[in-house]
Amino acid sequence: MAPHSSPLRAHKAQLRAEVLARRDALSPQARAAGAQAAAETILKEIPELAQAPLVGAFWPIRSEIDPRPLIEALFARGQSVALPKVTKQGLVFREWRAGEELVKGGFGLSEPRDDLPPLDPTALIVPLAAFDRAGQRIGYGAGYYDQAIERLSKNGPVLTIGIAFSVQEIPEVPAEPHDRPLDHMVTEQGRVPLRPAPLRQT
Repeated sequence: MAPHSSPLRAHKAQLRAEVLARRDALSPQARAAGAQAAAETILKEIPELAQAPLVGAFWPIRSEIDPRPLIEALFARGQSVALPKVTKQGLVFREWRAGEELVKGGFGLSEPRDDLPPLDPTALIVPLAAFDRAGQRIGYGAGYYDQAIERLSKNGPVLTIGIAFSVQEIPEVPAEPHDRPLDHMVTEQGRVPLRPAPLRQT
């Protein structure tokens, strides 16, 4: 571990806790309305998502914004959806079809069955704890999505769309040099205009 990692991780953990407390304070009604609004924005304002035959999404936990309205809309326009499973090797995506039963995984996750073949989506709907207007995100601390994006990108471009509530925005994510910004960020208030990340000193 690099010498700077511990203070940086501690700072990220503090920011994560503060933002998730704001998210937890949202009412169920606000969360449901927000999920529907974010789905409509993604469908209308990110047309390149329609070009992805297989979209990696996620099943919500705790007070996370619910991507299921978006998943239903993707099914309706003929796209396939894959959900992640946490493994020792990182995230493995498997196709999920409407109505199929999910199995309980670690971290309170609902995951596809193990007997389904692993697939590589070309677009990802990315969960997060916090985000900034450079498109940087704070996840939940395990780095699963950073690793998945890096792995999938070896096959070709991967469209990444962060989805969250507006209360999860912070002025600046303490990003590390290996962190890659999201292509798009969407909340219940619409698309978040992203600025280019500043060049870092090496």
